[in-house]
Amino acid sequence: MITISKLRAACRTTEIDAVSDRLVIEFDKGDWSSDTTLTSIFADLKIASDKITAAINRIKAESILEEKDEQRDNIIKSINYLVFGFVHHPDTAISNAAKAVSGVFDNYGLRIIGESYATESSLIESLLLDFANADLLPSIGAIPGLTELIANLRTAQTEFEEAKVEFESEKAKEGNQVTASEIKVDILDIINNRLIVYLRAMVMVNEAVYGSFSQTIAQIIDDMNMIVKKRIKSNSTDDEGTN
Repeated sequence: MITISKLRAACRTTEIDAVSDRLVIEFDKGDWSSDTTLTSIFADLKIASDKITAAINRIKAESILEEKDEQRDNIIKSINYLVFGFVHHPDTAISNAAKAVSGVFDNYGLRIIGESYATESSLIESLLLDFANADLLPSIGAIPGLTELIANLRTAQTEFEEAKVEFESEKAKEGNQVTASEIKVDILDIINNRLIVYLRAMVMVNEAVYGSFSQTIAQIIDDMNMIVKKRIKSNSTDDEGTN
């Protein structure tokens, strides 16, 4: 007797995306054209699976953008602390060099990291332009590690802008599309209330035709349910440890 469990609702959007992809791949391995019901179910599942993948990509693009912004923020903080520290250096030459750089950096300061993405980008580009001033380069070179930090800021700013373009591109595709969480509900309904219910019935009617396919579908779902179960148990254990 083949047992097909329903997919746990606690699975994450990325997990249900992975499951739906695997189910569609398994379906495509066979010729089910004579079964219009099963074909219809998987046609809907494929559409929903593609939608949730696109929605997840939009979330990923925003996450990457936030990560790139944090990277440039951290470099700006490092420049601030480095220059401030060398202002009080006992070596007069280094101290004077730090004061010269500080005089330029103070026009921007740490406040720029609290600005909007667009404003911060504009200020960083302006800061980098000031740092490239030929009159300031000797002072920058006199401060250990500063040249490398400025180069890192240039790289981080470029990477941020590239991530911003990608984010805007994904955002433009979004329009009025539903979220990944909303699509997850639709996929759960297709899998649990249509696919599984149908396969349970068909296995009883014709196990010779549907048995092997149903067993594989059941295994795919069981594998994900086990992952979800372990995660829930792990989170519960972590919570207990903090009490």
